[in-house]
Amino acid sequence: MENGQQEKNPHGEKLLERARGELTGRLSVKPRAALILGSGLSPVAEALRDAVTVPYSEIPGMAGGTVAGHRHQLVAGVLETVPVLCFAGRLHYYEGHDIHQVTYPVRLAAALGARTLVVTNASGSLREEIVPGSFVILRDHLHLMGANPLRGDPVSGRTHHFVPLAGAYDAALRRLATEEAARHGLNVREGVYVGVAGPSYETAAEVRAYASLGGDVIGMSTTPEVIEARGLELRVLALSAVTNSAGQRAADGHAEVLRTAQSMTEDFVAWLRGIVARLEV
Repeated sequence: MENGQQEKNPHGEKLLERARGELTGRLSVKPRAALILGSGLSPVAEALRDAVTVPYSEIPGMAGGTVAGHRHQLVAGVLETVPVLCFAGRLHYYEGHDIHQVTYPVRLAAALGARTLVVTNASGSLREEIVPGSFVILRDHLHLMGANPLRGDPVSGRTHHFVPLAGAYDAALRRLATEEAARHGLNVREGVYVGVAGPSYETAAEVRAYASLGGDVIGMSTTPEVIEARGLELRVLALSAVTNSAGQRAADGHAEVLRTAQSMTEDFVAWLRGIVARLEV
């Protein structure tokens, strides 16, 4: 009975081990870093050399995604001189996945050898001075989704109790990202990300509340993956493309986010390539 449950469990350790074995035979590189690409940012994966693409549907244990602007493919290859995994499209809690499914890519990346995780997202600004079209390097977060990926998984028996999150966003990687942003002439600042469950956008009252708590940008991803990564002792860098002002009425919502994110992709790819080229992995 327990074995049957394990096989059906999409985030079980048996499936993770099976995925690691299958992908090791298919991928062109042994990755040292992993990138999770947010809404509209999947074209970053096109910059990889010697790329091998695997649809999520072919990876044991990986849930399928449903959100426009995400390709739902794993792409392995070389970015600059660094072998990387790109998760071109993420899984979101608001899609109905449980929190362990959302963070399965992080566990998979670690199992395949990655020691650094670069997480990207599209976010809404909580402050007038942070304008759409700018970038934010995350230095901290407020995780407000109501579920934690380190809570014990009753099927696999995984437990990660009391993982410290002070300094979760690696200071040396943040400095590196700041230096590369300056080199590329990008409008970048550091800030605090508010991770909420979604999928509804924020009310004006929520924007004021989150800003009063210290939030600078807000989105519906990232914090579960960062928490999971720190449980696995990965170094973490998180980069946010600010695509809209939170709490403001938009006629087409997510479509606006995608348009802005796509307009920022060229700068984002150049910035990310510069960062990855300097990773000590």
